[in-house]
Amino acid sequence: MLQQRTLKSLTRAVGVGLHSGQRVELTLRPAQPDTGIVFRRIDLPVPVDIPVSALAVTDTRMASTISNGGAKVFTVEHLMSACAGLGLDNLYVDITAEEVPILDGSSASFVFLLQSAGIEMQRVPRRFIRVLRRVEVREGEGDKLKWARLDPYHGYKLSFEIDFAHRVVDSTGQCVEFDLSTGSYARDIARARTFGFTKDLEMMRANGLALGGGLDNAVVMDDYRVLNTEGLRYDDEFVKHKILDAMGDLYLIGKPLLAAYSAFRSGHALNNKLLRELLSQDNAYEVVTFDDEKLAPVGFAQPQRSW
Repeated sequence: MLQQRTLKSLTRAVGVGLHSGQRVELTLRPAQPDTGIVFRRIDLPVPVDIPVSALAVTDTRMASTISNGGAKVFTVEHLMSACAGLGLDNLYVDITAEEVPILDGSSASFVFLLQSAGIEMQRVPRRFIRVLRRVEVREGEGDKLKWARLDPYHGYKLSFEIDFAHRVVDSTGQCVEFDLSTGSYARDIARARTFGFTKDLEMMRANGLALGGGLDNAVVMDDYRVLNTEGLRYDDEFVKHKILDAMGDLYLIGKPLLAAYSAFRSGHALNNKLLRELLSQDNAYEVVTFDDEKLAPVGFAQPQRSW
């Protein structure tokens, strides 16, 4: 039987929120089977649980935000991406502010934290959402066009194409495909950092965004070059970060997907719109388990390897 997974022990991190600039403490704790991933705002007078789900997403401006009533947590996508990449099903995320810490701007620190705590198998079947037919969402036309789709696939594969019309970004890889069954998430995707442009920074900060951003937690560019002294971590770091984000956004559906995701210029909003479109079509998906691990997609039977 392909089993659900949680942590063996708890682990902690302290950092600042990318957009809020607030100091925040994060505690990742094991959870019982079928709990899912639950964010818990422990700083509120009465702690509030916010279980992840596609319908819990209430804001997608610059990050993915989930809410339960008046309680919210934003910038959840990097931690969710790490959980997707490592195959974690059940987890409590205790948080002391309304934004997940950005740490180094990638999901590598979350991967390290989760792997340090250890992965524990649980004697309950792991449930997958298997896509049965194509589901697609599109917005805009011409040079404003963007789209995202899910196709049937016995595994989990993502392909992404970016188009920023910026000389630095254009000089790097514009397309990437990552298959979770054959690639290593920790090695191939996790180290890709969020990125931004100096020309946008003043506007973002005027709107209360990117208050905690800097060269230590993002790739920053002016019109001509990358300003980080160490340069890029991957030749195609920009598009790989888009894959990283997409994995986190899509894992907000609450279960691992068996599908091929492909996208052109998609983002948090369109990714969530795609999940909602999938869930609105009862004949487009089914929930499956694997009593025989040999019938599961290659690479899913064991937790993802380390670096």
